Amino acid sequence: MAQALDLDLTRGSISGHFRTLAIPGAVGMLFSTLYNIVDIFFAGLLSTSAQAGLAIGFQAFFISISIGVGLGAAMSALVGNALGAGDNRAARRFAAQGIAYGVIASCLLALAGLWFGPLLIRLVSEPGVYRDAGLRYFYWLLMAMPGFLVAYGCNGILQAHGDAISMQRALIVAFLANILLNPLLIYGIPGIIPGIGFDGLALSTVISQTGVMIFLIRQVLRRRRMKRMRAAYFWPHLTRFGEISVQVLPTAFSFMIMLLSSFVIQFALKLFGEHAIAGYAIAIRLEQVMLLPILGVTGALLPIASQNFGARNHQRVRGSLFYCWRVGFVMSLIAIPILWFLGPPLMRLFTPDPEVIRVGVSYLRIDSLILPFYMMLFSINSLLQALKRPIWTVWISLYRQGFGVAFFVWIFIGILGFSETGVWLGTAVAVVTGWIIAIFLTSTVARNEIGGLWA
Repeated sequence: MAQALDLDLTRGSISGHFRTLAIPGAVGMLFSTLYNIVDIFFAGLLSTSAQAGLAIGFQAFFISISIGVGLGAAMSALVGNALGAGDNRAARRFAAQGIAYGVIASCLLALAGLWFGPLLIRLVSEPGVYRDAGLRYFYWLLMAMPGFLVAYGCNGILQAHGDAISMQRALIVAFLANILLNPLLIYGIPGIIPGIGFDGLALSTVISQTGVMIFLIRQVLRRRRMKRMRAAYFWPHLTRFGEISVQVLPTAFSFMIMLLSSFVIQFALKLFGEHAIAGYAIAIRLEQVMLLPILGVTGALLPIASQNFGARNHQRVRGSLFYCWRVGFVMSLIAIPILWFLGPPLMRLFTPDPEVIRVGVSYLRIDSLILPFYMMLFSINSLLQALKRPIWTVWISLYRQGFGVAFFVWIFIGILGFSETGVWLGTAVAVVTGWIIAIFLTSTVARNEIGGLWA
């Protein structure tokens, strides 16, 4: 296989760079989402309780790997800034330290997960079969922690080089492996290999994600500007770890707040029974499919803005943001009617339960209307990370996903007496008001860093 060229994102067509990065990124995320849908499908063949358990177990685990999400964004920003400034040696050191950071963090988080995982799962569930399933699923996934964290970090390094293809290929292979491993591990081969039932869903993820990690490490080491990487670069260096942490922790904390808001939602939904949690679990994954092009475009903004900020090309940073918004608005307007009208038949593909379908359709129809606000919030997060000011994403998340979701959901359910629809309406109000705050904060940061957002 030929080695991909490193991209100089400070030159050439902005739209061309977005296509180069966004399309593979969106395709990769599509297969990542399809991977989760496959799990939901096979869990549905077992029971509704298995689907609900999968949802709460995965949410608890995803909080554990929020550091990985932050590490990926940090590597894209730090390595991208170094490459944009022409400092390849600093880029190599940041890349090596980022991989080491991911290994150490994954071990510590796996140990911590043994304590906080069960607490979170018990908080959002009632005693019964689906809680037990969620706990088992979570414990199995802890073994995949290094695979997720290190893979996220490596993907950030590759994105900083303009390489979105490697992650795409890894996720496609992982998806295909999951299709084969799920039935094999759940049911086994009669008379030859015994199946392990529900636990096979988690073991399949452990195996496939470890493979993704190994492949991405190999791809990082094959980059042209990583060729002079030395073994000594991987030895933990406190100063470098400190610089990485400054970028990792705000993004990770923001992501953790987002995931905790999902627990707030599930805490509210448990008032309406396991069918409400199962309906939400299916619907949010269907929505993610439609969000993929938007996420691809807003994700591509980070390495493009990062390299150009490192090169002090501020007008090109602004141009990248505005191009991202234009394309994102078009994608949002296409996705809204699809989710609104095709929600019912799509839900029926995963469950025959009419109550689960009703809950999922109500979520899809209400949440689809705020897709443009989601798009702008995602792009603002990428811009702030590229400007090396991720701390502001924390304040935005604290309001929108910390205070906002809990407060407005309480208003709609606790005060106004809505059913589970009140959860969706409360979330929508939190998103729109959070967008207003985000625009104000980003304009202030941009004025200091790049001479203004609207210049």
